[in-house]
Amino acid sequence: MAQAKIQAKMNEATKSKFSRTMSMADRSGRLLESLDQLEIRVEALRETATAMEQERESILEMLQSLQNSQEMRSISDGEREELSLTSNRLLGRTLCVEVSVGVIRNSEQDDALRQATSMIDEIVKKLLEDTGSSRQRLMALHAACVTEAPPVAIDQKFQAIVISCALEDQKKIKRRLETLIRNVLNAENTIKLMDNQKLDQANGAH
Repeated sequence: MAQAKIQAKMNEATKSKFSRTMSMADRSGRLLESLDQLEIRVEALRETATAMEQERESILEMLQSLQNSQEMRSISDGEREELSLTSNRLLGRTLCVEVSVGVIRNSEQDDALRQATSMIDEIVKKLLEDTGSSRQRLMALHAACVTEAPPVAIDQKFQAIVISCALEDQKKIKRRLETLIRNVLNAENTIKLMDNQKLDQANGAH
């Protein structure tokens, strides 16, 4: 009789343990499913924030380009003042929008980013001194960031550094170089237009 009771208790304990294990597995599965769904949302959030970050950069570049454009110089002082006030207002409102997507890096990637940024900053400092040479160097750095065969020589040292950067940083470095090159080309075109205008005025005076 006693042995039968003991056996019955053991059977109940086994059933209870089995039931709890299945319940834990269900909970674990639901939690895993929730995490999978959250991961999708996290990646969508990062992609959206990155797109917003790029849009902010694009708007700032367009506003600055407009302010320095030849068209802005060729209008009357009154019109220029009114347009400048509007563009400065838009510039201020855009700068108030702060969007930042952090990048998780290891120590090697962090060091590589610092080196890449330092190389670009050094060229930017010399832009006003020698625009043509600086533009060529920027194009050589940009060539190190593209997969297709570039039309200019590649800066091999910079390429090795960029490859060591995190993927998100590689994209940002490439975008920064593209923006700098566009700005330099726009500035050079503006200078050429102004020189041509001066030449035309000088010829007209004769």
